[in-house]
Amino acid sequence: MNVMAGVEKFGFRSAEATNLYEGEKRDQSDSDKAVKKDSSQEESLLLDKTVNCPVCDKVFKAKAVKSGRIRRLQPDLDLRPRFEHIDTLKYNVYFCPHCGYAALQRYFDHISSLQIRLIKAQVCTTYKPEEYPVPEGIVDYDTAIARYKLALAAAEAKRAKTSEKAYLCLNLSWVLRGRLEELTPDDAASKALYSDYEQQAETYYEQAFDGFTEAIATENYPICGMDECTLDYLLSALACHFKKYEIASKCLARILQSKTATKKMKDRAFELKEMIVNELRQGK
Repeated sequence: MNVMAGVEKFGFRSAEATNLYEGEKRDQSDSDKAVKKDSSQEESLLLDKTVNCPVCDKVFKAKAVKSGRIRRLQPDLDLRPRFEHIDTLKYNVYFCPHCGYAALQRYFDHISSLQIRLIKAQVCTTYKPEEYPVPEGIVDYDTAIARYKLALAAAEAKRAKTSEKAYLCLNLSWVLRGRLEELTPDDAASKALYSDYEQQAETYYEQAFDGFTEAIATENYPICGMDECTLDYLLSALACHFKKYEIASKCLARILQSKTATKKMKDRAFELKEMIVNELRQGK
């Protein structure tokens, strides 16, 4: 699957790319999953934030989550965050409607002068505004998915770190999972759409796994705001999904032997270890 597919409607050319990291060296609980989001409640948890684009220096409005108003639920096995009445992941990307620059909030302002030149040359010159206006209320999943893909295109253009692209892919796979949870594949068209999103989610999940595997060998901690134990746990959860149990076991062993890991993290690691043991016993 082309991981950059979907950016064409913004004016960008989508080169055939199946791995974001080639050439880099050159330079849950079931009850929580069933929670339905009420749009009016979601909108009450949002505020308008004024953002200054570091690339074109223009100001735009972006929806942001009122962090003090949201109630955290049990995260998924792979640490995907969950909150009552809202999926905060839909609002993690800032997108400038003037020049097309997009990035995760944590990276949006942290951009060098060289990266700005690269963005202007490779993104701004080919960017075409969307045919539909920026939503005034809540951001739907399809809009969020498009913005994540724009952020990936920008990350490629500015030669972002492997970890940033891996974190984007992880978040995008989570957003696609959220889109899948609201679909009801009860007819042929819905089944086809479900299958497409499912394939995309799996592709970006694999890209996240590959990216983080490379990042821990080439970058210093913290990586994407995560310490060594947190990233080891995340990598073990990803490896478990792809049935790469040897990698998962090594990561979990480091956590369980760590003197700095919290009790909560060690409990999580132990639970995941038990899950792996049970799957191996059942021959999965």
